[in-house]
Amino acid sequence: MASSKDYLEYVIDLLRDVPSVTYGEMMGEYLLYNEGVLFGGIYDDRFLLKDVPAARDSFPLEQIPYESAKPMMLVDSEDPALIAEVVAAMVPQLPKPKRRR
Repeated sequence: MASSKDYLEYVIDLLRDVPSVTYGEMMGEYLLYNEGVLFGGIYDDRFLLKDVPAARDSFPLEQIPYESAKPMMLVDSEDPALIAEVVAAMVPQLPKPKRRR
């Protein structure tokens, strides 16, 4: 099941305190980036973060975004300040994007 544009707008609003958030659409779902670093996504209208210590400490509930995927952490908060704090702590823990030639 694809995620709705309404849910995307809701999540983008929750991320309002995070600078430089962008998203990309892929197969009906949305990938979320901060300063070019993939930190999470929206899958079946669920806001999920990559499984790194900063995300796991604040959001310990695991969800599988799609079949055969690695578990991600379900965001179960509507507090933009908390979410911004977690994303800021996550970005240094995630791999930087590779340069394209």
